[in-house]
Amino acid sequence: MAACLPVLAILLSFSFVVNPQPLYNSTAIAPISWINSPAILSANYSDYSSTRVLLLQLNPDGLGPSFAAGFYCNFFSSNSFSFSIFIVNANSTGIVAYSFPPRVIWTANQGYPVTENATLQLTSQSGLTLRDSDGSIIWTTDVGNRSVAGINITEYGNLVLFDKDNSSIWQSWEQPTDSLVIGQSLAGGQSLVAADFFDTSLTDRAYLTLLAGGLFAFVNSDPQQLYGHISLNSNMSVDNSTFMTFANGTLKMSSILHMPNESQVLINLEAAKGIQYMTLDYDGHLRIYEYNSTNDNWNMVRDLFGTEKCNYPASCGHYGICSIKMEKCICPQGYFTQVYDQRSNLGCSAITPITCEDANDHHWVTISDVSYFNYIDDTAFSIIDVESCKEACLRNCSCKAVVYYYYENSYNGRCFPLSEVFSFKKYKANSIESPNSYGSAYIKVQVAPSPSPSASPQLSSSRVGLGPILGSTFGALLLFLSLIIIYLVCLRRDEEEQEDFIEKLPGLPTRFSFEELQVATENFTKKLGEGGFGIVFEGSWANKRIAVKSLHNIGHVNKDFLMEVQTIGSIHHINLVRLTGFCADKLNGLLVYEYMCNGSLDKWIYCSEGRVPLDWPIRFKIITHIAKGLCYLHEECTQKIVHFDIKPENILLDEKFNAKVCDFGLSKLIDRDKSRVMTKMRGTPGYLAPEWLTAMVTEKVDVYSFGVVLVEILCGRRNLDYSQIEENCHLIALLEQKSKRNELLDLIDKNLGDVELYEEEIMNVMKLAMWCLQWDGNRRPSMSAVVKVLERAMEVDSSLDYNFISSIPMITNAASQVDESASLLTSSLSGPR
Repeated sequence: MAACLPVLAILLSFSFVVNPQPLYNSTAIAPISWINSPAILSANYSDYSSTRVLLLQLNPDGLGPSFAAGFYCNFFSSNSFSFSIFIVNANSTGIVAYSFPPRVIWTANQGYPVTENATLQLTSQSGLTLRDSDGSIIWTTDVGNRSVAGINITEYGNLVLFDKDNSSIWQSWEQPTDSLVIGQSLAGGQSLVAADFFDTSLTDRAYLTLLAGGLFAFVNSDPQQLYGHISLNSNMSVDNSTFMTFANGTLKMSSILHMPNESQVLINLEAAKGIQYMTLDYDGHLRIYEYNSTNDNWNMVRDLFGTEKCNYPASCGHYGICSIKMEKCICPQGYFTQVYDQRSNLGCSAITPITCEDANDHHWVTISDVSYFNYIDDTAFSIIDVESCKEACLRNCSCKAVVYYYYENSYNGRCFPLSEVFSFKKYKANSIESPNSYGSAYIKVQVAPSPSPSASPQLSSSRVGLGPILGSTFGALLLFLSLIIIYLVCLRRDEEEQEDFIEKLPGLPTRFSFEELQVATENFTKKLGEGGFGIVFEGSWANKRIAVKSLHNIGHVNKDFLMEVQTIGSIHHINLVRLTGFCADKLNGLLVYEYMCNGSLDKWIYCSEGRVPLDWPIRFKIITHIAKGLCYLHEECTQKIVHFDIKPENILLDEKFNAKVCDFGLSKLIDRDKSRVMTKMRGTPGYLAPEWLTAMVTEKVDVYSFGVVLVEILCGRRNLDYSQIEENCHLIALLEQKSKRNELLDLIDKNLGDVELYEEEIMNVMKLAMWCLQWDGNRRPSMSAVVKVLERAMEVDSSLDYNFISSIPMITNAASQVDESASLLTSSLSGPR
């Protein structure tokens, strides 16, 4: 397990201390040294981050959010730590673990993480020095020739080095990184740089700085591109004597050369009700967060550059088009593909890289009715006609695109060349927005060499060479060949019509030929598993592992199949396994999915031999991910999609045990007509909702199946387990008995870890499962309500019916009614895929 994953015990001792200090002291006296190890006072949190606290300044009230300094690690960075200042929930007895995740407000070594056994030293000569485990110096304070007596973290979150007279020598407030707390200032010449995050959208790229006229946010490129501005009423000059202060209720600019009453208010804010901080987030947004004691969490109270996500450079990544109407990210058609299929907001890349050596093959892709985020920067644009704008870009190798805003006519407008292309904002036609805020983008692309004709060389040569010879000698044979040619032409026409349909069908994932997938799967030899819909094979394409599903009994590949691929391929969610490609080759219907190395959930929760059981924090994360994936299918897609077969075999896990639902919606490909009439069961006995015995089913059948999966995760066994004694073989029946006897804890899997530590959360999830298992589908929650319960934003229904099965005919006796073409009665899809 990664070094920063949750640790069960909070160990209350320092690893190595010269001049030992009391626990939870806000001050330490030099010299002192700490080694980054689990022996340091540690705490772990619900987002799987962890802190190792060196100094703590308790909240003046003795309870609640408090400032601390120490080592911080988030779940996504594995064995990577930063020396940081963060806000944690603490009281007089220590850090409150599994409370709200720590909020990092300052980082010494952003972009240069250290590992386990790194050392932080405080000496009188150098102040603070951070060394990695190999002894290399990563970061140090500049204290000049002054002697450091000690270090203190104040009640306002300022880390201060002081001398023997308690005078400040160095303080973190004077070296801001990505955040400001109330009372802290940003001086002229300083910048806030975008906060670090695991997908690094604008990490180290976006920055906030003071200039004449106010506060400006840029994305760092050549040239830099402005995307946010908070203006001043007056043109106050800005130098190192000028500073902006994040005050309680305002952002204001002042100068040490002027009287305080001459300061200029940048923006008025709501007065803080508790602790607040302002941060330049990884996505470029400048947000203010405030602690809410009611729900023990942080609320975003203000987005200073606006909440319109399409106005930011990283909204859809490089070359991405942020659609206001459709609220999604798309790539320019034909020449670009998504960088990462599962996360469309991470941008697009050119299929054929553009090169200056082949400038004659450059071509324009036009995107109409778009805006670029920096249209607010008048100084960046030149006034010329559109053709001159494009011609200037063609002559400049570093120019990748131009944005052009028209004035009154097509001959005059504003031109902005781009050496690095970020996100565009797409308007619908006849937008009511000002025409000066949108125009056209012209993206330079490399035209790939023309593909060779798809007809085989042998057939072409036979038409050209054999025709004249046979025409002069064998008239009858010529007639026969003519008939064959007519047949081939008709067949070719059908294929061309299908190809034309595919080309005109937008939003399809990558198309593979059957031969390409044969090579990728080593002739379909690496079988991962088989279910009712098809066989899944492991493969490799473009240095990435893939899972290729060969569908059973779909008949001739037709437009219906392609429409289904388009629908499923357009579904993008982090908790759904992504369809990345397909093959529509005559009778071959194959689907290409992302590969999930940890296989399916069933082999992890049924205590397979040789496997380490998953502890409760990991299981809770998996539960939350499943719920969010189903919520997206039911409530957030353009079309409602009901899965019909939620079970552990259809929940896949990646290398970090992130859960993703698979096989959603594709049952329609098996038997389209019957799927519309919903008169027969689809799914797996043990997970079927009671209403499957009638003709009326809704998305609530998925909610019931989800409830069964929850109970299996909590109990570590299958619902129908005939290896148990007869009275215990049906888990849901056992749940009904135990719930009525108030003995639910007897069912909990002993492999969850310290059940007492997590008992409240475990029992809340058990109650949620019982809500999902209500016999009456109308009484079950929606999946959005399930997500809210898991996030503690709402409570479980208090009037539950605990008769889960007494009113239900035995479903196992009805298995013969299941549509064999669509059911997955016995699945072996538990390997990696």
